[in-house]
Amino acid sequence: MRDTNASKATPKLHFMLKSTPPRITFHQDMTDEEREIMLKHIAYWTEKQNQGIALVFGPVSEPSAPHGLAVIEVEHEAEVPKLIADDPAVLADIMKTEFYPMKAVVPSR
Repeated sequence: MRDTNASKATPKLHFMLKSTPPRITFHQDMTDEEREIMLKHIAYWTEKQNQGIALVFGPVSEPSAPHGLAVIEVEHEAEVPKLIADDPAVLADIMKTEFYPMKAVVPSR
């Protein structure tokens, strides 16, 4: 017997998020307040990872332009701006985040 549920599943969409800090030296000279916000930022994306939304996330050590990167998986593109807007670092205006659609190849779970 054929599993018809698999054929009815909505394919997931993938996006790359790029977060830019307020200055190139941010990772070296954060204030105590910025560090506290960044800990909340990490906790937020860790929770999204636990929910299966963030597939991977973390800092990218590009010397001339350090930034954060995440690859996320969602059902609808409309979810992405809300995920970004709820990020504590974005709310605190520490990070600016942009996103781009991906043609990701992700193994089935």
